[in-house]
Amino acid sequence: MSASPVAIVTAAGSGMGAAIARELAATGYDLALLSPSGSAAQLADQLGGLGVTGSVMATEDLSALVDQTMARYGRIDALVNNTGHPPKGELLSLSDDQWHTGLDLVMLNVVRLARLVTPIMQAQGGGAIVNISTFAAFEPDGSFPISGAMRAALGHFTKLYADRYAADGIRMNCVLPGFIDSYPESEALVARIPMGRFGQVGEIAQTVRFLLSEAAGYITGQNIRVDGGITKSV
Repeated sequence: MSASPVAIVTAAGSGMGAAIARELAATGYDLALLSPSGSAAQLADQLGGLGVTGSVMATEDLSALVDQTMARYGRIDALVNNTGHPPKGELLSLSDDQWHTGLDLVMLNVVRLARLVTPIMQAQGGGAIVNISTFAAFEPDGSFPISGAMRAALGHFTKLYADRYAADGIRMNCVLPGFIDSYPESEALVARIPMGRFGQVGEIAQTVRFLLSEAAGYITGQNIRVDGGITKSV
């Protein structure tokens, strides 16, 4: 069994996922990384972790990820549910198949991994889960209809899960990034942001690291905005 805390990070081959993996490795975590392209496996080699090539939308790939993590490390202390972007388009032009893809990519992957890791965390006496969401989850943006709708549902699931498993010492929170430098930048988008700049993937990674840590031990069921002030609601 690993003497260090163990974290699973999905969609970890680039962007926010890779930044989160690097941040956790730098703070002492053993890692298990997943991506469909093989880039997470390459990053895992660099960081001394376990790399698995597979999709968050494939139940068998998620099961293999958890099984291989347990075989290598014997424990799972943290899970970061990160994904790619679901299909975009005009609201009523999006097909049923595109909406179902968004459901699998954004919502059901979290539910499926929760089913797999929760018994492990219960047996260990606790754990922490962070879901990467979006600023548009609770303040709709017409540019991301599927992402916003499905991540709003993710926020609801997160609160249900957090309340149900708090007594087992398991916490679940969402991070809601605004426009981050892994996304194409434009003057029009920057003009919408009160801080006047895109966020950095490292800023998301540091927030995730905090939420997984004992310093955030009394935070659960929350949606933490890391958006430079772009959302207007309080």
